[in-house]
Amino acid sequence: MTTTIPPVPVASEQVSARKVKAMMRAQDAKTKLTSPWASGLAIVIAIAWTVPTIGLLINSIRGPITVNGNPSAASITSGWWHFFSGSSLTFKNYSNAWTGNGNTSPLSSFLLNSIVVTLPAVFIPIALALLAAYAFAWIDFKGKNVLFVAIFAMQIVPIQVALIPLNTIYTKFGLNAGFWSIWLSHTIFGLPLAIFLLHNFMKEIPSSLIEAARVDGAGHVKIFIQVLMPLLVPAIASFGIFQFLWVWNDLLVALTFSGENTRPITAGIQGLTTQFQSAADVLPAAAVIAMLVPLAVFLSLQRFFVRGLLAGSVKG
Repeated sequence: MTTTIPPVPVASEQVSARKVKAMMRAQDAKTKLTSPWASGLAIVIAIAWTVPTIGLLINSIRGPITVNGNPSAASITSGWWHFFSGSSLTFKNYSNAWTGNGNTSPLSSFLLNSIVVTLPAVFIPIALALLAAYAFAWIDFKGKNVLFVAIFAMQIVPIQVALIPLNTIYTKFGLNAGFWSIWLSHTIFGLPLAIFLLHNFMKEIPSSLIEAARVDGAGHVKIFIQVLMPLLVPAIASFGIFQFLWVWNDLLVALTFSGENTRPITAGIQGLTTQFQSAADVLPAAAVIAMLVPLAVFLSLQRFFVRGLLAGSVKG
């Protein structure tokens, strides 16, 4: 008489153990981060981080102040806290910043350039990083680990060391002072972090899902599109926020590679500083306008932000 030994669900036990460890670590982090000292420190940091933004917003709606009979921009004559002592209120600074008012370049053209620069600079590295991350996570090839470590190490390389070589290459191929030079630069600088985040997220997906798809006859393309892509939304959104904010607020790459007709909004605002007092009244308003788009993007995708950041932090 023979005894049949029931199969042991090894994969299910591994997945369950991983979930238990993740829940224990999450509970431990929640306990440490909800102490009164941690909450008080978070409040202090939030206030210190918000005060400059409040001052910028107040300066953007302050009217001119007369000094020695001459009207001057309030932002260069007194601190923003003097607004509460009787300063005038005006929204003309926003209209002057948007239209230029005949004295400076209109901010509307720079805003359009920023949109043209930012969207491809976000989508291109995400598309390339998804393919690379899938290969590193689920395809075995020679030298995979060494290559992944090399890509991860590129995150610590300062982008300043690559500006001159890249500018030389762009000039050689006739790509300088155009949108392509900015798109390619942001793609190169953003790919290491994108591959790292997406790879860690993919490795957290149970291998049983991939094996089940392979048993059903699915190839790499079908597994990538139908199995993994729906699960990668938090990680994609998380990196998308990072890349969008970095590209939108970037000034170094913009000043190095943009031309007269491709300057984004950061380079446009920086140009206002060369006008001295003639544009000092519109500088705060221009900065507030530049903040609106990334603020809207962050608030609309914030529910994916933390989930994507913590994708690879609970490996068990």
